[in-house]
Amino acid sequence: MPDYSLSHLDQLEAEAIFILRETAAQFENPALLFSGGKDSIVMAHLAAKAFWPSRLPFPLVHVDTGHNFAETMTYRDEFVEKINARLVVGSVQESIDKGRVVEEKGANASRNRAQIITLLDTIEEHQFDAALGGGRRDEEKARAKERFFSHRDDFGQWDPKNQRPELWNLFNGRMHQGENFRVFPLSNFTEMDVWMYMKREGIVLPSLYYAHERDCVIRNGTILAVSEFVQPRDGEEVKNMRIRFRTMGDATITGAVESDADTIDKIIDEVAAARQTERGNRADDKRSETAMEDRKKEGYF
Repeated sequence: MPDYSLSHLDQLEAEAIFILRETAAQFENPALLFSGGKDSIVMAHLAAKAFWPSRLPFPLVHVDTGHNFAETMTYRDEFVEKINARLVVGSVQESIDKGRVVEEKGANASRNRAQIITLLDTIEEHQFDAALGGGRRDEEKARAKERFFSHRDDFGQWDPKNQRPELWNLFNGRMHQGENFRVFPLSNFTEMDVWMYMKREGIVLPSLYYAHERDCVIRNGTILAVSEFVQPRDGEEVKNMRIRFRTMGDATITGAVESDADTIDKIIDEVAAARQTERGNRADDKRSETAMEDRKKEGYF
């Protein structure tokens, strides 16, 4: 007798593909936020499956802070060409040059919050009414409050206490003029699910996710890779360490972990034994207890 049961990965894939197709059906001009990190890569892979053999019905949008790892940018361009997608880039540097954003100053300055204005300007410029994001509920407590269809007001702001009910996979995408939605197809994936799915699908990732040798400094308990954006300060020792990154972001704020996991199987074993979330080494999330939620209320990813 045929076995019609689905594995948990099959169920998560089917749910995400349903959300992607529902987004394309309900909204006139959606976009997929693409950072070159593993979650946005998986989301783009799922979108390619959802609409195959057609080209993606929406563009990939990258908010470029100018402080990205070189490996991420190389991967982004190769990936976009591989799947024949349209790429829209919003530049934080351009926002700074135009006076739309005031860049942070000081020893711990970051362009992370500056992304908010650039993202909102990009959404407004291209009249996107929905932006697909790779956020997952297991990442951080603020993201755990998100629904699949997350409403944003006409200022791009998010009110976590004013979320719409989502019963029986029914999603309400109705909105007033100027409003938009963020949509999260990977909401029910965990970090482990993402890695297991990538292994099953044979998805290629930037080399930064695998263990490699790199000069680093340890700053406020976070391992930062030395680069043109991160230079050792007085009293800091540069060490050559074997590291990998569990999450991807600006070089100035993305902490690494010491690791020998240079294959996907070793990474899965490492993730299974981890006792800290993947964002535990993100310097931007350590600024306050509600750092992520505060940024999201202003229009962050």
